[in-house]
Amino acid sequence: MISVDILSPRVSRHLDVDCIFFPGVLGEFEVLRNHAPIISLLEEGKIHWRVGGQEDSLEVKGGVVMVKDNVIKVCID
Repeated sequence: MISVDILSPRVSRHLDVDCIFFPGVLGEFEVLRNHAPIISLLEEGKIHWRVGGQEDSLEVKGGVVMVKDNVIKVCID
C-alpha cells in the first residue's frame, strides 16, 4: 500500500491506496509502490486512486505532490 496525505485549506484526508493518478503539468502520471522519488506541480484536473477493486477521485485546481518511500504528500488548491 501507498500512504497518501492530501492537504488543502478546506480539507485534510489520509488514504492508503494501491495506485494513484495525478494531473501533472506534462500530463497525467501514475504512482505505484516503490516509485522513484519525485516532486511535481499539478494542473487542474482529477486525482484518482484505486484500493482493491474500488476507484475514487477528487477534483483539484492545481497543487504540488511529493513522492518518497511509498509516502505521498499532496498540497492542493
